[in-house]
Amino acid sequence: MRQNVYFTAALIIGIIIVINLLSNEFHLRIDLTRDRQYTLSKATENVVRDLEVPVTIKAYYSEDLPPYVMKARKDFHELLIEYANASDGKVLYEFINPSEDEKYETEALNYGIRPILIDIREKDQVKQQKAFLGAVALLGDKQETIPLLQPGAAMEYGLTTAIRKISLTNKPSIGFLQGHGEPSLQEMIELNEQLEILYNTEPIYLSDSLPIDSGIKVLAVVRPMDSIPQSDLDRLDEFVARGGRLLVAINTVDGDLRSLYGYPVTTGLENWLLKSGILVDLSFVIDASCGSVMVPQQLGQYTLETKVSFPFIPIIKTFNDHPVTAGLDALMFQFASTINFIGDSTIEFTPLAFTSDRSNSLRAPQQFDIQRTWTRADFPRQKLLVAAAIEKQSTNAKMVVISDGDFIINGPPQQARRLQADNLSFFYNAIDWLSDDTGLVSLRTKAVTSYPIDELDDNVKTILKYVNFSLPLILVIGYGLFRSHRNRIRKFQRMSENYDKE
Repeated sequence: MRQNVYFTAALIIGIIIVINLLSNEFHLRIDLTRDRQYTLSKATENVVRDLEVPVTIKAYYSEDLPPYVMKARKDFHELLIEYANASDGKVLYEFINPSEDEKYETEALNYGIRPILIDIREKDQVKQQKAFLGAVALLGDKQETIPLLQPGAAMEYGLTTAIRKISLTNKPSIGFLQGHGEPSLQEMIELNEQLEILYNTEPIYLSDSLPIDSGIKVLAVVRPMDSIPQSDLDRLDEFVARGGRLLVAINTVDGDLRSLYGYPVTTGLENWLLKSGILVDLSFVIDASCGSVMVPQQLGQYTLETKVSFPFIPIIKTFNDHPVTAGLDALMFQFASTINFIGDSTIEFTPLAFTSDRSNSLRAPQQFDIQRTWTRADFPRQKLLVAAAIEKQSTNAKMVVISDGDFIINGPPQQARRLQADNLSFFYNAIDWLSDDTGLVSLRTKAVTSYPIDELDDNVKTILKYVNFSLPLILVIGYGLFRSHRNRIRKFQRMSENYDKE
């Protein structure tokens, strides 16, 4: 019996070793994560399968770093194996340790990969060590650098985007309507820089006699301030009728913080949207979840700037489950309006973003009272719609409508302001979705996510605690009972055999 136990144990250990060797050789693994974090998306598979010539990925990763950094290196290495397998060998890769040789460090620097300082704890001391954590994609004389691959970052998005950028021969074109008080591309500098990675961006001026160029994949209409002539609206009708894609960020209200006055804005675009069943009210959305404005306050002979909450700058944190809103945390709008759908069943309407549970809508015009003390009674409504998508099955047309035209504008270069990070992602996601892109929209926020136990419900934590404590004991006791039962059966069988012989 003892020999059988030893043999069984050795056999199990041998099987485990063989399985590990085979999985390492053939890269077999099962992704049991909730968000399929370690499984390549269809978007990535499409990009790498379309490669006509090989792409080389050089990963410059330092070694002898803290475990959490080395885990990121291991994750990236396994990701590259997945890319190589999915591309039938068209994605080649190598890992280089720049600390090994000065020429490798120089090579990394020439590619635009800069070292960072990482805290390393040794005994009772903390020291900083220079480390490279970047990569570069190479195809012929083209290159695209990923300067930093941080632990937990959306590695797949960065890598797929880099491969797609250097392998694209013809970028899709995104048009931005001009001629009616819209901001120029220079006034949307952050957005333009992001879009130019995968798209061509160009200003579009409408003509009475010529239709919108069929090469325009998506037409963006951002904050027109002047009246749009009927002839231009007719061009938009033609564009939608042939299955065009539109992104409309419209102001039906606006405000001046110097005069503290808010007023309605009419350009004709709001009436044009009614034909698609979209009603953007001439109203101001206010929200208890809001941004702030700086207000001067006189303290003696000094004037100090103080932040004051301003409900006319709603912070949007409630989103529908949709590719356009994937991974967003919070948008910051300014003088937004409510959106209502009044169309029929021929139009598929999808709400995208809502105000909080404490909000309201005030008709324009409005006089702003910066010093006003807002109470709960001022916000009796909840989840007012501020962004939506529609699809027309008959023409295959798509449209995203956002009831704030300023949320993506930096302003003139000399007065440019930084955007809320998710404002940029929201607009970019909408462009990707409208253009039926390869699905990169779903990768932008895909990262290796941890789920701390402190964030779980108390009941779930209690269950996990007792399962974690009791399961090993149950397995050991169960195995013991099984062995005991099996031994009793064997003993009974041997006794029966001896009895029969007698």
